[in-house]
Amino acid sequence: MKNAAALSGHPPAAAPAVGVGARSRRAVRRGPDAPHRSAPAPTPAAADLSTRDRVTRLLLEQGAATAGQLGSALGLSPAAIRRHLDAMLADGDVVAREQTVRGSRGRGRPAKVFLLTDAARGRCGTHHYDNMATAALRWIARNGGPDAVEAFAADQVAALEARCRAAMEDAGDDPLARSEALAGALTAEGYAANASTIASGGQLCQHHCPVAHVAAEFPQLCEAETAVISRLVGTHVQRLATIAHGDGVCTTHIPTQPRAQSGNTVTTVRTDR
Repeated sequence: MKNAAALSGHPPAAAPAVGVGARSRRAVRRGPDAPHRSAPAPTPAAADLSTRDRVTRLLLEQGAATAGQLGSALGLSPAAIRRHLDAMLADGDVVAREQTVRGSRGRGRPAKVFLLTDAARGRCGTHHYDNMATAALRWIARNGGPDAVEAFAADQVAALEARCRAAMEDAGDDPLARSEALAGALTAEGYAANASTIASGGQLCQHHCPVAHVAAEFPQLCEAETAVISRLVGTHVQRLATIAHGDGVCTTHIPTQPRAQSGNTVTTVRTDR
């Protein structure tokens, strides 16, 4: 006897393949409004680069720091920060030095501090045309002598002084308050500056120097800048350290009490010798 499908004249319906219906139903549920899968997590290499960028920014702001200080600031374990610092040392992005300890020193070797190399600093700011600027100053020194170099340096910082003075218009007369306002003005100029109060007065720190490479050969640039700081804060100042001389930060001491000025009252005191 023929079956009912044959008698009706229609071919028998094919049985669905195992699992096809389930997949079809899942496909229907994933319409255009269905939630998408989250983006893939960053690769370990990308995460490492991001962390090293943060280390670089921190060293640019602080000048120098120990591994423990960096790890605490970034929320990294001692092993993790050491791994990043070792990689940055190998790449030539940082150098390690023994921490300078003033006064009585405890037992054991001082901790190491890490600083950015010139190459790493150069990637953080604009050090274009350094070779041309150095060559130009050499020509000025050769043909005009030291006085010509000093005049050139003073002329170069004149515009900076005018802009900072305008930004400090409401800072008042107190040197420490003016140093804080100056730090903000210098930061806007790319110097990454900050001011703080210490026992003997105030301290202005510049964590980036756009002319550090040139000033290493021509310190007149640093001296002209220090004279500008003295005039802007309204008191005698002492430049304690400079990036151009290999220090991590340009540091200027600002005494609490202003002194009567005759010209530029600037003292440079080296603390790394």
